[in-house]
Amino acid sequence: MDELVRFIVESLVDEKDKVVIDKQEEKNTIVFNVEVASNDVGKIIGKNGKVAQAIRAILHSAGRNSSKKMIFKIKK
Repeated sequence: MDELVRFIVESLVDEKDKVVIDKQEEKNTIVFNVEVASNDVGKIIGKNGKVAQAIRAILHSAGRNSSKKMIFKIKK
């Protein structure tokens, strides 16, 4: 799942070397905190949050076989 998040985020941004993904696992959830360069934040969020919603939908679908909930957060 880590590779999937990294692939998606790095595909969207210009400054790939500034991508930092922090994964935190709890009992029933996995939280992906994503930090990108300030000029790439809009590309990850998208117009009206559409890109971020799409990423969350992909994680939800990819994690269906897992008993854990996937959460995608963007650090500003």
